[in-house]
Amino acid sequence: MAAVIDLLGRGGQRFAERVLHWNRKTIRKGQWERQSGEPIEDRFKDRGRKRAEHHLPKLLDDIKSIVDPVCQADPALRSQRIYIPLTAKEIHRRLKTDKKYKSRQLPTVRTISNKLADLNIRPQRVKKCKPLRKIPETDAIFEQVHLINDDADLDPQKLRISIDCKATVKVGPYSRGGKNRVEQHAVDHDFEPEETLTPFGVFVPQSAESHLWFCKGRVTADFMVDRLEQLWPKLHQRFPQVETLVINADNGSESNGQRTQWLNRLVQFSDAYGVTIQLAYYPPYHSKYNPIERLWGVLENHWRGELLSSIEKTLGLARTMAYRGIKPRVKLIRKNYKKGVRLTKKAMESIEEKIDRFKGLEKWFITIKPVQVLG
Repeated sequence: MAAVIDLLGRGGQRFAERVLHWNRKTIRKGQWERQSGEPIEDRFKDRGRKRAEHHLPKLLDDIKSIVDPVCQADPALRSQRIYIPLTAKEIHRRLKTDKKYKSRQLPTVRTISNKLADLNIRPQRVKKCKPLRKIPETDAIFEQVHLINDDADLDPQKLRISIDCKATVKVGPYSRGGKNRVEQHAVDHDFEPEETLTPFGVFVPQSAESHLWFCKGRVTADFMVDRLEQLWPKLHQRFPQVETLVINADNGSESNGQRTQWLNRLVQFSDAYGVTIQLAYYPPYHSKYNPIERLWGVLENHWRGELLSSIEKTLGLARTMAYRGIKPRVKLIRKNYKKGVRLTKKAMESIEEKIDRFKGLEKWFITIKPVQVLG
């Protein structure tokens, strides 16, 4: 446009505006770029009203810190949405009381509601997410879990991870629900599968990184500790200042606070690597609050509609899914682990001497210290 105006000479801008319907500002912009040899940056992002987090850089992090202790995944894994029993108005109030924001600083309750929607969080109690049962210690367990998790997230010498096993996956041309743009013929789940895989995951809530292992056999206590021993050198290399490993789990049969082989292997792990291990279990029937459950929800939605017809395809789909923009590291474990490994009561006496149980909630909170830091 600037080259044409230069050819037209005097009055060229007015002629182009009248006949060619060119905007004079655009013409002058082109002439400036032609003379200077440098393009003019449009900077559309700098125009208009700024977002609330531009004025309050820590707003989203503070909202997450309020909702994280009470957020829950859909137990049916039918949605990636996170549910919380708090309203936007209540979060607005807690930002003022807990995070010390002033009323004139904070955006409106409607804006807080929009921020929750951007974070894929719905302030709503869902009937299907309500636990079927509740034990007398549930509230006390939740209170202690939140204290341990908050302390671990703020202490640079502590690293918190979440571990869990997903339901067994049948490998074969079986329908998993969902829809696919490519027509695929599936068979009923009642047929004998070609192979079954059990996913086991380790999730780091602070960095959102995840590690998945698919096991052909059963996931036992030995399997889980072997994976932790395999992963720990990499984590310690990234976080060399960490001295305590906090593990969130759901008190499953192979990893609960009374599983003898699980505790025995963790004591060996603690002594071998000189790291303190702190077990913090979620209450029974409330495993959906375990952070890794949200990862399972994303995985289930990612491969829903696909036929997991082979092991390679199953692992490939797991590698391509992303949680918070981060893809997991996925491996297949072919080793078969022996089931039902237990220690005798006499052997457990020496193990119990090396562990510290929280008084009143002995089954749910356990601390294991390495030999060199005991006493």
